Amino acid sequence: MARNKEAVVLVIDVGPSMHSVLPEIGKVCSLLIQKKLIFSRYDEVGFVLFGTADTKNELTEEVGGYEHVTVLRNIKVVDEDLVDAPQNLPRGSVPGDFLDAIVVGMDMLIKKFGQTNKGKKRLCLITNAISPIKDPFEGTKEDQVNTIATQMAAQGMKMDCVIVRMKQDLEMNRRVMKENDVLLSVFSNKSSSKIVYVENPTSLLGALRTRNISPVTIYRGDFEISSQLKIKVWVYKKTSEEKFPTLKKYSEKAPPTDKFATHEIKVDYEYKSIEDPNKVVPPEQRIKGFRYGPQVVPISSAEWEAVKFKPEKSVKLLGFTDASNIMRHYYLKDVNIFIAEPGNKKAILALSALARAMKEMNKVAIVRCVWRQGQGNVVVGVLTPSVSDKDNAPDSFYFNILPFAEDVREFQFPSFSNLPSSMQPNEKQQEAADKLVQMLDLAPPGKQEILPPDFTPNPVLERYYRYLDLKSKHPDAAVPPLDETLRKITEPDVELLSRHKSIIEEFHRSFELKENPKLKKSTRRIMKERPPGSDGEGEEFDKDADAKAIDSIGYSSKDKVEKIGDINPVKDFEEMMSRRDNAGWINKAIQDMKNKTFDLVENSCEGDTYDKALECLVALRRGCILEQEPKQFNDFLCHLYKFCQEKDLRNFCQYLASHGMTLITKTEAPDNEIPEDEARSFMVKPEPDSQKCEIRG
Repeated sequence: MARNKEAVVLVIDVGPSMHSVLPEIGKVCSLLIQKKLIFSRYDEVGFVLFGTADTKNELTEEVGGYEHVTVLRNIKVVDEDLVDAPQNLPRGSVPGDFLDAIVVGMDMLIKKFGQTNKGKKRLCLITNAISPIKDPFEGTKEDQVNTIATQMAAQGMKMDCVIVRMKQDLEMNRRVMKENDVLLSVFSNKSSSKIVYVENPTSLLGALRTRNISPVTIYRGDFEISSQLKIKVWVYKKTSEEKFPTLKKYSEKAPPTDKFATHEIKVDYEYKSIEDPNKVVPPEQRIKGFRYGPQVVPISSAEWEAVKFKPEKSVKLLGFTDASNIMRHYYLKDVNIFIAEPGNKKAILALSALARAMKEMNKVAIVRCVWRQGQGNVVVGVLTPSVSDKDNAPDSFYFNILPFAEDVREFQFPSFSNLPSSMQPNEKQQEAADKLVQMLDLAPPGKQEILPPDFTPNPVLERYYRYLDLKSKHPDAAVPPLDETLRKITEPDVELLSRHKSIIEEFHRSFELKENPKLKKSTRRIMKERPPGSDGEGEEFDKDADAKAIDSIGYSSKDKVEKIGDINPVKDFEEMMSRRDNAGWINKAIQDMKNKTFDLVENSCEGDTYDKALECLVALRRGCILEQEPKQFNDFLCHLYKFCQEKDLRNFCQYLASHGMTLITKTEAPDNEIPEDEARSFMVKPEPDSQKCEIRG
């Protein structure tokens, strides 16, 4: 057997209670073999079925017993025929005994490989474990399981137990299920076995380990607590992203008789001189260049090596902090696991003591890591203690990389509470939204999570591998429709939506949908569309409509405006406010609009510019609410009011009051402290009140 070669025996329950899930089990087993053909084509797989009417295995012929256990396929290297083998699993007619089936599978592995290849032999048991186990001839069932588990450990075998129990299975004999669960737990405690319980076909798809990835250490050395205290540790990858497979180019130019042809295409690059395009520049005459602005700076390999940062291989403790100080969203990349050096009792004891002390004090450790000598970068991460509850598993640490200061992106988003009251949901709308969120919760309180991450496969990868197998057999095959199991991962649950249709309809009724016009409507256009003869008297400035305009009018600019002109100041102001290439444009636009409005009022001749000044004030007020700058508008309106009183321009103040122009209130901008009644009475005072003009923002 090769270094990474694995032998797997699939032990499948085909008894009457398993008939409903056998199609899904067949798909999962086929997918396992498909992936082995791609990633581990020298692996070997065998099939053992139990619960069958017939009996076909070597142990029955040799020693008797082990009835209703059938060897469907002996252990052999994976091939295309093996992919189709589990597609049509036979339906058994008697309850299965999983202990007999496990012994038959072990016998197959022992006879084929003997004492060699420890750790590369695996059993995979798939059953619901609801049928009673036969009593042994001698001793108890627990003694029998202990004997099997001990032999399994001695042979270096592993076992994955996938217990498939649907809702209807839970109503069966609970005493038998509990007894079987206890027996299976013995395998977990006495040998390298893992037990997984699944309740639906979707979880079954992700419960079976389809790829065998051998763990490889990324670091072996000292964990330096201080200069006097060092613990020998090994670091493994705990999780790793499974990426989409790389699709390589394939060549048919190799002769069919060449058995060693790889059919891969190699790409060679040639570098030619600019002065002489026909001359190829050899590697020794080439030098790397790096752009610095418009220039290209050449740096030789010797200079590059001289400026490289070459830290020493090490893992050093920087300090401890409360676990609450490290947020989950700080974690970068994959998760690693720190364990003590195997067989080193002092290291195991020291690491365990440190982990338990940190767990008790709710602390995490910040460490500096350089995994290998000459590594070009240093990582700083957090160690989180993982205290084991099993006797045969030592304590360990999980390691997550933390970001440096330049890696952190601080995005400042304004709070929804800063928006005007007209743009905030009422109590009825909020209640409808809460019900919708609770209805679609994938992990409702008191219930099992619907799509647990550990058992939910990547639907894109799963569909790709299935289609790849189909294309290998039928090159012209079209993409098949989405499998029903994968559909439950990628699409909403139809039964859930129909069951809570009233909640969805209530949410729909609570919110009025309006078309958002693509073309903005300027304030000048709004003024022109007023009915003829309307002089504005008695009309109030509608702040709710103003707030809606904030939501509907989108600032857009094709040409970058840098100042407010005389022709269309409102348009120029809106386009300046929409610029985000520099934070200073907001303040500049507001200040320019103040100056433009003040000039229009000051240079007015018998009120000929009052309309235009009002348009500018409306746009300025709207922009200050949108950008949460109420104090700038309120201060300016106070200043303008005092100026009009001093320069005998009281008719402009009356003009503003007739159109309902007021200060920005607290309901429109929470950072402001001007109440509604004070804002409404501001423009109708006979004389300016200096105290009222002190804006409290």
